[in-house]
Amino acid sequence: MKIERLLSIVILLLKRNRIQAKELADLYEVSIRTIYRDIEAISLAGIPVVTYQGAGGGIGLMEGYRLDRSILTDHDIKDIVMGLQSLSSSLGGPNVSRLLHKFESIIPESEKEQFSVRTTQFIVDHSGWGNQAVQEAKLIKVKEAMSQACTLAFTYRNAEGTRTERNVEPHTLVLKGQQWFVYAYCPDREQFRLFKLSRMSEPVVTETSFTRRDLSYEVLPWNEGRMTASRDVQPFTLQFNRNSKHLAEDWFGVEALTEQEEGIYTVSVPFPEDAWLYGFILSLGPDVIVKEPAHLRDKIYQMALRIASNYEAGQEF
Repeated sequence: MKIERLLSIVILLLKRNRIQAKELADLYEVSIRTIYRDIEAISLAGIPVVTYQGAGGGIGLMEGYRLDRSILTDHDIKDIVMGLQSLSSSLGGPNVSRLLHKFESIIPESEKEQFSVRTTQFIVDHSGWGNQAVQEAKLIKVKEAMSQACTLAFTYRNAEGTRTERNVEPHTLVLKGQQWFVYAYCPDREQFRLFKLSRMSEPVVTETSFTRRDLSYEVLPWNEGRMTASRDVQPFTLQFNRNSKHLAEDWFGVEALTEQEEGIYTVSVPFPEDAWLYGFILSLGPDVIVKEPAHLRDKIYQMALRIASNYEAGQEF
């Protein structure tokens, strides 16, 4: 990634008086010509890079040049590193990890132990507990298509199980509610759509290029309330006993529980009623029941009966 390479070159120039263009080219596995283009880009950004000729020459910063420490405080650097750690756990791949290590390299040796303590006090890891190889492979394909501005072809199954072949223009990767989504323009539908990564299979980066379209932040569907704004959201009440109280606390927070009597708790929350909601309630197990509304209570009851019948002796699909 060019931005990563430019930042890394600046960090190296801050640490070393001189460095050869060939050494940079070998380090980043690019041509010497590319390195000189990078140096020109860094100069245009206002950082005084100088090429020194003769013995002991090379590429360096203008004598006396230093970054103003007021730009980034120690706390700023700590927060950036923690953000990179979170990004690395979410996206996977070597690029963010390499950038993280390079950024950490600017910390003086005498301060590294204390810096390590600070940056491990708070860790955000969005990755799952199981094998993430399949998801990471999909993420790599999506990122590749976006960086090359090429369309992405894949097979997609919606919540109802309908299978369609899609060829879309991917614009944005979205991590929402611990689920990855791809926000892409679908030429068949002539509009932007949000595709759930877990419902995509066999993604392929095509040779068809596209021009990135302007996105209005005001209409992005993952903004708060946008994903359910057009759906009927109804409040429902769940009842938990002492065996399942921890589930209510994990999902809704301690303050959401109301104790009706000793060992019996209720939680009232609004959600759109759909297949996801039915599956979520059933996943809470036998120590949770729906109190209201009555039609949802009956729906879960009927689904539970059907599940039970699937396990009767000799029952097969």
